[in-house]
Amino acid sequence: MEFLCYHRDRPGSAALRDELLAAHWSYMDGYAAEMIARGPTFADDTPTGSVHIVDVPDPAAARTFALDEPNYQAGVYRDVLLRRWHNALGRTMWDFPGGRTGGNRYLVLGLGLGQAADLAVPPDPDELIAYGPLLSDDGATWLGTAALVRAPNPDAARAILTVDRYADIEVHHWQFGGRPS
Repeated sequence: MEFLCYHRDRPGSAALRDELLAAHWSYMDGYAAEMIARGPTFADDTPTGSVHIVDVPDPAAARTFALDEPNYQAGVYRDVLLRRWHNALGRTMWDFPGGRTGGNRYLVLGLGLGQAADLAVPPDPDELIAYGPLLSDDGATWLGTAALVRAPNPDAARAILTVDRYADIEVHHWQFGGRPS
């Protein structure tokens, strides 16, 4: 089962985040085989959160992944969004043809409102790094849509979703995560 985990940083926690970087990477190394995508979000070069999309056996394993993470345990994060997710592209971020660098990249979170929307992959998937619906733990209820996308600006990133079908759409600057090569 695939899950999207978005840990949002607590204000003022950047120094603690830096201090725990090696522990964070080590923890994520333990999930390397399950990782679909990962990376930090930013505002003005300051980290604001951390995205991880993982394929784990069940909701309990997803909660363990999210809550045992060293930054979460130490108080770097103020909250965590954890939702079942469906990998509509069927690939990992490392398979993205656009590579690890180049262009602006964004996390787009559409928080659902009523009827399911944007279940099909958009017509031009070349700029999509990851894409899929957010679902209830049992997979029966659509709760929104999440995407990692390369786009010229936040408005273009937001435009991959049908705006009037969501209670809110968040767009966050994002970059490929993991240990530097």
